[in-house]
Amino acid sequence: MHPVDLIALLPLLILAATSIVVMLTIALHRSHRLASLLTLIGLICAFASLWVARTLTPTEASPLLEVDSYAVFFLGLVIAATFVVVILAYDYLEKQPVNREEFYVLLLVASLGAGVLIVSAHFVSFFLGLELLSVALYALNAYVFTRALPVEAGIKYLVLAAGSAAFLLLGMALVYARVGTMEFSQIGGLVSGGGHLLKDPLMLAGLALIVTGVGFKLAVVPFHMWTPDVYEGAPAPVTAYVATVSKGAMFALLVRFFYVTGASSLGPVFLVFSVIAIASMLVGNLLALLQSNVKRILAYSSIAHLGYLLVAFLAAGRWAVEAVAFYLVAYFITTLGAFGVVTVLSNGERDADSLADYQGLFWRRPALAGIFALMLFSLAGIPLTAGFVGKFLLVRAGASSALWNLVVILVVTSVIGLFYYLRVIVALFASPETAAPSPAPSPAVSASGASTLVVLSALLVWLGVDPAFMLQVIERAISSLKLL
Repeated sequence: MHPVDLIALLPLLILAATSIVVMLTIALHRSHRLASLLTLIGLICAFASLWVARTLTPTEASPLLEVDSYAVFFLGLVIAATFVVVILAYDYLEKQPVNREEFYVLLLVASLGAGVLIVSAHFVSFFLGLELLSVALYALNAYVFTRALPVEAGIKYLVLAAGSAAFLLLGMALVYARVGTMEFSQIGGLVSGGGHLLKDPLMLAGLALIVTGVGFKLAVVPFHMWTPDVYEGAPAPVTAYVATVSKGAMFALLVRFFYVTGASSLGPVFLVFSVIAIASMLVGNLLALLQSNVKRILAYSSIAHLGYLLVAFLAAGRWAVEAVAFYLVAYFITTLGAFGVVTVLSNGERDADSLADYQGLFWRRPALAGIFALMLFSLAGIPLTAGFVGKFLLVRAGASSALWNLVVILVVTSVIGLFYYLRVIVALFASPETAAPSPAPSPAVSASGASTLVVLSALLVWLGVDPAFMLQVIERAISSLKLL
């Protein structure tokens, strides 16, 4: 590697260095405030280094890693989301009877794994990034070990993540056995140059196993069974992280892998993803109607939203990648805001995940109720929110490729989604006379938590009213993606 390659990888190196610094600081002096402050400084430095890395793109730092404008964009999204999670987690952890400092080491390691996934150009870096992310999430999900539900969530995630890793490894082995390389670009050259690979049973079996492993990580149907339990059991800030950074990084890799290798052009792959998209949109929205737990509602909602994203993924082309990138930005902001409200309302004994916790919240905490309603409106795709613009771009991408069946299902299931979002919104604004008493008094919201939620709300409205700037950034970012 040359010095230029190290500079291109500076965001990842800073994340790794920050995790080591925080770990050594904990060994010398335990301080929750210091650990969180060092983590935030490291994330700010990593985000700032993206501008330096961007001037050197595209760069193949090694056969394993490729830093281009596409990777820089998603690295920025992951780092920014991690920054928000750290701020929300600080007050949450202050209420918990556990050692708090190690949480930030795990979070930084998970973000490093997500970053490696985003810049992966090889099966080896793909798997290493995935395991870095997954192993840290095992502990994060079960971090508040004094409760039963987080421990259960950690064990379930451990078992299913191990299973998905096995599927991925076997799939990678079968593809390697057939094509003799593990580099995405070389696989793409072989697929485009040899039509026989399009029907080769070994190649198709390998891709099927890779889709299975990726499906578990994205929590799309039929690989979604862990999602509601883990969302409900994990600490609220960790749930926000799993719903955004973990899934966003995996989807960014999914786009790169299937577009660069040319696997997205295979008929069987298209058919499988079409079935998964339809099933995710239907099952996610229909099962959400039956829930009374807010975190489980958001869990099934996330399944549906990944189905929406797959519609644009299947459309292929520049409009499709633009739609995926913008929708992920809107989804990150909205999900972080929704789980941010859950986080600040949670106390040391339990998370505020029951629908009863939100009955008449407007009359007790009008600002929080308004922010939560805004986030739900965006998830539902109501105009003047980023969620509406995102869904419009998804529909445009699907229509541009004549995927009319998928587009119709997307629109119909979005209408179904309105019912369970409105159910929560109605609870928020229920009159004091009809509202059930809250199971526990809501804790005070810190200045940092309140500021974070306000900024997320402002971004949500800004992108819904004037998305031009973000679309220009995305257009420049996706210009480096190969084989669109």
